[in-house]
Amino acid sequence: MTSIRLAWMLFAAHIGLIIFSTAAMLTVLAGTVEVSGEPATTIMRLSFRFAGPLYVLLGTACTMAFLGGTLGWRRAIALGATASALALGAELVGTSAGLPFGDYSYSGLLGYRILGLVPFPIPLSWFYMLLGSLVIMARLTTGLDHVRTRWKWALGAGLLMVAWDVSMDPAMVKTGHWSWGTGEMFQNLPDGVDAFFTADAFYGMPLSNWFGWLLTATLIARAMLGIVPPARVRAKLAPSTLPVALYLANGVMPVALCLRDGFWWAAALGTLAMALPAVMALRAGGVPRGVHLPEHRAA
Repeated sequence: MTSIRLAWMLFAAHIGLIIFSTAAMLTVLAGTVEVSGEPATTIMRLSFRFAGPLYVLLGTACTMAFLGGTLGWRRAIALGATASALALGAELVGTSAGLPFGDYSYSGLLGYRILGLVPFPIPLSWFYMLLGSLVIMARLTTGLDHVRTRWKWALGAGLLMVAWDVSMDPAMVKTGHWSWGTGEMFQNLPDGVDAFFTADAFYGMPLSNWFGWLLTATLIARAMLGIVPPARVRAKLAPSTLPVALYLANGVMPVALCLRDGFWWAAALGTLAMALPAVMALRAGGVPRGVHLPEHRAA
């Protein structure tokens, strides 16, 4: 079995578990359908505990198999380790000091929390969603393989990650996966600055969260492009639809939960922000027409 075929099989399992978990969130866990008797009760209990971490692990394994088959395992491991480590560092600082995202904390619903703060699936999801975001950028944009292109792609990937959070943050707060604090650590900041970190700007979320997402995702994406430059992303990764499909699949649950809870703006804007660039990227194909980029080092 080739690594690419394995990647598609893992993607099928990943999206299957997303659909199952979303259906459970909309029915049994929402109280609209009652489950009783065995083995149904045991299945639902185990699913509630393990489905979230498991579908992130499946997405990560899918991405690693895809990268191993296209770039080789050394680069695949370097990409995964770098992106996950940087994301974990940002989340640890965020949950302990409130910067740059704001005052927030995770519950135990996503599994083991590293240093008691960050659930282990969180940095993994940053990794594979950023890869999908970079492939979308590769399909939509042109440019020579130099420093300007790398920063442009990194910023675009950052915006695509913010697009994911538009529906995800309201949905995950509502379901208790994480919560926003009182913002006491920012009360001594000048007027206006403290509001940036504490004010309810979007379904209980401060504006600092999206700023933190944009800053963090842009810097991690730029580090990833230092390992695999734009020309190689375009030549090796962008011809496949798998990273874009993975990006889109992870928007299903948060949008569905926002619809369930009446968060209409989050559902509508989240769908539009994720689907529009992703569908455009799928329609564009692997390489924009007429573009031929030689693979050379950045200036």
